[in-house]
Amino acid sequence: MELDFVEEPKLEFAFEQNEEYPRDGLFLFGPIKDETAPGALRYGIIGTSDGINRFKRWAQTIGGYIKRFEPRLNPEAQHHTSFPGFESVFRSKWPAEPLTTIKVSETDLKKALRIDNRFEAIKSAVDLYVDPLINFSKREEAEPAFWFVVIPEFVYLLGRPTSKVPKNERTPGKVSISRARARHIKTSPTLFGYEEEEAEVYRYSKHFRRQLKARLLKDKIVTQIVRETTLTPDDFKTSFRSPIRKIEDPATIAWKLCTTAYYKAGGKPWRLSGVRPGVCYVGLVYKQTEPNSDDPNACCAAQMFLSSGDGLVFRGAAGPWYTPSNKEYHLEKKPAAELMSLVVSEYKILHDNQDPAELFIHGRAKFDDQEWEGFQSAVPSSTNLVGVQIRDAKSELKLFSPGKYPVIRRNYTKIIRTDRLFMDKWLYTQIKHLPRS
Repeated sequence: MELDFVEEPKLEFAFEQNEEYPRDGLFLFGPIKDETAPGALRYGIIGTSDGINRFKRWAQTIGGYIKRFEPRLNPEAQHHTSFPGFESVFRSKWPAEPLTTIKVSETDLKKALRIDNRFEAIKSAVDLYVDPLINFSKREEAEPAFWFVVIPEFVYLLGRPTSKVPKNERTPGKVSISRARARHIKTSPTLFGYEEEEAEVYRYSKHFRRQLKARLLKDKIVTQIVRETTLTPDDFKTSFRSPIRKIEDPATIAWKLCTTAYYKAGGKPWRLSGVRPGVCYVGLVYKQTEPNSDDPNACCAAQMFLSSGDGLVFRGAAGPWYTPSNKEYHLEKKPAAELMSLVVSEYKILHDNQDPAELFIHGRAKFDDQEWEGFQSAVPSSTNLVGVQIRDAKSELKLFSPGKYPVIRRNYTKIIRTDRLFMDKWLYTQIKHLPRS
């Protein structure tokens, strides 16, 4: 068994300069030059009165220099980079005031999250954010490019699937039917439709963030959710002067939120360097109609990534793609061909009617014969079609580090087996958020 190392791919920044680490590239050269780059960010804020005020206080700090965090015991323990200021990094202006603000009642938010039925509770809380955002989008012509959704800490604590409200704080809701009854109504509608209205709460996830994102998708409203405790951690220190949760240092938070904001406003911070021309990458994702159930119905989507750094999402047909027995998703031949046909057509539109030279399709399950035949039928014969399975290696060999930091990403080991199949098996260890070293 041998241990080897895959070199970190380079990223391209302004002036066609390459760096491994994103913050170094942005610090030294700035983002890549692109016609879609915003001259100034057009963003909105939605949150409680306190949340909006906390965001504005944080926004005032990112216009200037924020010193990097230096651990006292071991200054070289992690790779930290000072934040020079938004305009210095991204060559784009950060307005002193947002384009618009929308206030959410904190009282109504707390009341909603204490409803006994958790599906109704989360939907009611999400309504307080989603409804005004959609109404603003329909009413106003000058929309923000994206919205900062600022949530109080109690929304984070009570807005997750496993969250529980103490019995003495629970309040009754308006929904009287059970989830089982809602499923029955879906296939056998009632005469007057009253129960269908109540059953609507069971269509959505019990996760605040996921539900909010999903319900805004069809209206193409872009959001960035951020907790108040992330913006102003000093406001939430306990009597022992320690924060109520572990927060990253101000420079790191500024890097992360500002890079995300720049991208969601239409800019491209960087792109992968040295990508072969004519290559198209496609990732398949699925969403069950009834999450956490044995319902086989699901919707498939394909996300296309190009060498330019652009990405597009295509929605495929909904159908019985989920198999509860093995927990895998698989398309039938026709919908697989239709989905891939959309991908190829859009690629040709963006590349002067040229077919892709290579097309990589990534999925979590091994593609079956029906799927692969469908993909092949929609891809030109001149295109090299490659399938890539992304899977967890929970039961496989794992690499561990003797220190307190995890294994350096890009390490891999090649295991040469001498069993009757004589197969080589590769195990790649990829870990997010690792120190540069």
